[in-house]
Amino acid sequence: MTSFDSSPTLTVWRALLAVAVVFVMLATTGWTAVRQQHSSSPREAALTAWAKDRIGGHSLPDVGAPAYRLAHFFATLTAGQQVALADKYPLVVGNLNGAPVTLRYRANRHALAQAKTVEEQRTLDTRLSPDGRREAASRLHRFGSLLKGDRQILSFDPSGRGRAAEVFGDLDRADRVSVVVPGVDTNLLTLERSGVKENAAPVGMARSLYGAERSARPGSRTAVIAWADYTAPAGIGMDAVLGGLAEQGAVRLNHLLEALPGRSDVSLFCHSYGSVLCGVAARGLPDRVSDIAVAGSPGMRADNADALHTRARVWAMRDSDDWIADVPNMAVGGLGHGADPVDPAFGARIVSANGAVGHSGYFEPGTESLSNFAAIGVGAYDSVSCARADGSCHREISGGEEV
Repeated sequence: MTSFDSSPTLTVWRALLAVAVVFVMLATTGWTAVRQQHSSSPREAALTAWAKDRIGGHSLPDVGAPAYRLAHFFATLTAGQQVALADKYPLVVGNLNGAPVTLRYRANRHALAQAKTVEEQRTLDTRLSPDGRREAASRLHRFGSLLKGDRQILSFDPSGRGRAAEVFGDLDRADRVSVVVPGVDTNLLTLERSGVKENAAPVGMARSLYGAERSARPGSRTAVIAWADYTAPAGIGMDAVLGGLAEQGAVRLNHLLEALPGRSDVSLFCHSYGSVLCGVAARGLPDRVSDIAVAGSPGMRADNADALHTRARVWAMRDSDDWIADVPNMAVGGLGHGADPVDPAFGARIVSANGAVGHSGYFEPGTESLSNFAAIGVGAYDSVSCARADGSCHREISGGEEV
């Protein structure tokens, strides 16, 4: 279920699931392999200071308030007051659903610059082990990359393994918004890659999809979000076969979707463990989410598409060489993610993944998997290639938007 290529055998997976049963009681009482963030993290310190501060004689709002209330708060501020808050509390404003998008971009540039300075110092800190200094150097490189050019960083939190999201296109003016939800081993260091694996990482996936959508509908007002803003399982272990992190991520995803500007239609593109998260989120999705497309899915924690309880159309694809096909589709005591979305009995619209290579090749240019994602993203449903000759994935869709 990793975002990158791996080849666990069926035997290994069955052994893992068997061992997992031993720990089911621990799992159901909240056990997780993910380390908790320390209260002394920069973001926690910023949140504490934010809660005590005031502006214009008024207290600052609770960061957990609904997005519409936070949006109203920022609308009452002058431009100067907004900028002052972003510059003073970048780790708060940059992650605040409801804050103006461009203000979040500004805040996150400040937060990245501050985090980069911290990592520069850590690379020279002789109190750290060699591995610690190497990790600092890797984080320094990542933060430097995210600061290059005019990149639009929608969220950024360097705490722990880190979280982030990046936007391609004009999110404020978009008529269609696509959100890429990646899987296992997603963190700040795996956010982007170069070379042959570029389109296997969240940023590469989103950039590739954005380009394909622009090609599918030239001049279209689309935006794509590389959403790596949740705590994903680290490796193929207990957290990867449980739903706890997907449930936490689903809350974060729905908060993002509720805060998106404008009235654009939204499509979700969920890869591997990201499809588990999307399945859990489905019940609470805003009505503006029109489509959920999953690739390389181990299951959506539902018996069938109807059990997702969503108005969104559900699409599914899997490459013939994807090792995820060897993962048992089971759900026992919270272990496993349930039915296979590309099984016709599940009820999803099964589309072609022709050209994709293995588990991480769905966003490669020139593949039918990417062109199908792009067609779904811009609403060009007539252009979607079904996996079956009878064209059943087009059922009950009256045409599609012109391209």
